[in-house]
Amino acid sequence: MRHRVYSPKGKEIYSHRMSVVEPVFGNIGTTKRLNRFSLRGKKKVQGQWQLYCLVHNIEKLANYGHLAAS
Repeated sequence: MRHRVYSPKGKEIYSHRMSVVEPVFGNIGTTKRLNRFSLRGKKKVQGQWQLYCLVHNIEKLANYGHLAAS
């Protein structure tokens, strides 16, 4: 695995890791402290997840929205 990650193609792929969705899951898991859902049932869990995602996106707009407007 080390050979694959440190190869030129592996470095290119790994460098794009921060621009994909993985940091979103890390942010929601650590800063929002969502390590397990507090509701039961698929619809309720989906609603709770969407609420966390909504909060995450609102925070991004609040923190970085002025950059997109300029």
